[in-house]
Amino acid sequence: MTDSVVGSEVGVSTTDGGPDLVQLLTPTGERVEHPEYSHYVADLQAEDLRSLYRDLVLVRRVDAEATALQRQGELGIWASLLGQEAAQVGSGRAMAPQDYAFPTYREHGVAWCRGVDPLNLLGLFRGVNHGGWDPNEKNFHLYTIVIGAQTLHATGYAMGIQRDHAVGTGEPGRDAAVIAYFGDGATSQGDVNEAFVFAAVQNAPVVFFCQNNQWAISEPSERQTRIPLYKRAAGFGFPGVRVDGNDVLAVYAVTKAALDNARNGNGPTFVEAYTYRMGAHTTSDDPTRYRVSAEVEVWKERDPISRLRAHLVANGMADQDFFDALDVESDELAAHVRQGCLSLPDPEPLSMFDHVYVDEHPLVEQERAEFAEYLESFADAGHEGGH
Repeated sequence: MTDSVVGSEVGVSTTDGGPDLVQLLTPTGERVEHPEYSHYVADLQAEDLRSLYRDLVLVRRVDAEATALQRQGELGIWASLLGQEAAQVGSGRAMAPQDYAFPTYREHGVAWCRGVDPLNLLGLFRGVNHGGWDPNEKNFHLYTIVIGAQTLHATGYAMGIQRDHAVGTGEPGRDAAVIAYFGDGATSQGDVNEAFVFAAVQNAPVVFFCQNNQWAISEPSERQTRIPLYKRAAGFGFPGVRVDGNDVLAVYAVTKAALDNARNGNGPTFVEAYTYRMGAHTTSDDPTRYRVSAEVEVWKERDPISRLRAHLVANGMADQDFFDALDVESDELAAHVRQGCLSLPDPEPLSMFDHVYVDEHPLVEQERAEFAEYLESFADAGHEGGH
């Protein structure tokens, strides 16, 4: 593939990822070979591809339902993954059970692959919990709001795995790796570059997975870097690779290779999943103020779900009954998400002071008492009003 710019409107940047882009499934659903990565998907059967397609569809439906819930006032905010499903499902499915993921606040597809109930994600954005799942049970850390901070957490955890002698032992069920998710905008953060330094010099078993969705909120990629992001890895001393982030097979293969490499004791890899954010940065953002519709229309033709469906149909791997059954399952999941969200209990206000520190802290206890007095003042006011 070669870089190409499509569209005549000013500001329309729709490059296809360049000649180094790893791709196994074209936008039209045609299977293509790659000398380095094809063998990672050679054993996938029709059932496996249908399973990947199912994940893509259900993850998108959860995302759509959450966006609707926010618009209806049931969530405070929502960070949509629309258009990035293949990047997340492909990488999430490439992980081994013992691998550990450190997400941002948009990795709903990875959460799905790790067995996190979507309701737990909604609880965070509804403001009734801090995530609601056990990170050590799912090997999926709680969402990180501070941009790029999770790359340091991931690197430190990977160094811990290394010191626990769970890397390079040759035992498939023991050797583990870490994957850190972040966006293109986060690569400009100091935390991310510091994580690269530590991971490189410590040869830490971590995969840095960047979803380059072209926009850091309202800033396009060309205002963040003068070279493709994956090439930055060379400056830190470890390999980088750019993959078609809308190709679930290529993402799966590239991520699996990088994780295998890390588990075997060969250190970090930077994976740049070249994709596109079809919606807003979050529901508080209006992308029409900084990008043109022609750009979005071009990327619609590269939709990750459409291309896998085209491949399944063209190769007789899925019939209409399969798609109809999936539509029913999708509706059922949406109902579960909606009903569950509306019934999430509000937390006890004073519980925000619990677990701030392991041991009791005098300042926290003082603040707890002051807040309790503040809450009580409302009850007193209501009582006085009754008289």
